[in-house]
Amino acid sequence: MKKVERINTIMRYINNRSQFTISEIMREFQISRSTAIRDIREIEALGMPLVAEVGRDGGYFVMHNKLLPGVRFTDNEVKALFIAFMATRNAQLPYLKSRQSLAEKLLGLISTNQQDDLVLLNQILLFEGTNPHNPDLLELSDLPHPMLEKLIQNLLTDSYLRITIEEAREMKSYPIYLLHLYHQKGVWLMEGFDLQEERKRLFPVDGLTDITLYQPKKRVSRKKIMETLSKQEEEINLVLYLGPKAIAQYKKYHPLKASVSYTNPYQTTAILKTFIPVDKPEELTEFTDWLLFLGGDIKVREAPKELLDRLEERLSALKEQLRGSSL
Repeated sequence: MKKVERINTIMRYINNRSQFTISEIMREFQISRSTAIRDIREIEALGMPLVAEVGRDGGYFVMHNKLLPGVRFTDNEVKALFIAFMATRNAQLPYLKSRQSLAEKLLGLISTNQQDDLVLLNQILLFEGTNPHNPDLLELSDLPHPMLEKLIQNLLTDSYLRITIEEAREMKSYPIYLLHLYHQKGVWLMEGFDLQEERKRLFPVDGLTDITLYQPKKRVSRKKIMETLSKQEEEINLVLYLGPKAIAQYKKYHPLKASVSYTNPYQTTAILKTFIPVDKPEELTEFTDWLLFLGGDIKVREAPKELLDRLEERLSALKEQLRGSSL
């Protein structure tokens, strides 16, 4: 990071805190003590009113009449922000209203020429999920689940939650420690540790009807949860070597459990290790479809017999379909 960029970033970092120390600046920006002190002095010279506090717990704090330089966007930064908004316009993302107000503020900050460029980009670029006849159309089905924002707000406070889910027309309540919240195949999913059954579970956000903070007298610590999960970790039963075409397909879509390790610095070859639950037909089918999606640029080093049998069945069925269509 260049010096000017670092000082601007440090100024924003300082401005968002009531108090800070030299040690914090050193850790946050990975700089030496002398560089941190020199940067703080330059920031003071630029007009930011800092007051030093002496003593064991001393540091700096910013006076109320704090001063920051105005934020300026380059042409490419404006385009990058606008295209990011466009690319996610018809996706089930939270904070849609806030995103709209952000876009309006961005347009208010930029010049008329920059606005003209964005109007042209909006006419030219179409992303997946966009209606080509009416690019501004946002279907009701594209709106996120109404509980999604509430879930995120709770997570910012605490990961220990009691959730109520509708399952088979019944309301069921679970105390969980939320591990991940992710979006896959157009669906939001919660991966959590069930605090009663002491195992990992997956819950669809679409079935969520209520969320509250879970506050038992004695909580299971996060450390203990991670230790329990590591003991329950399934053994790897699928090992694949991926070529560049398969890696490109992997980047487009992959199951949450499947992660790759690149085997060269150019990231053109990789090895994938994961576990496939062969006793769960739905997941086995999903992995079978995914392997077909990866294409022929893979080499199987290790795989369960059930998966290979399912792959052979799918390929045989495809051959029969092709023969039938050629007759």
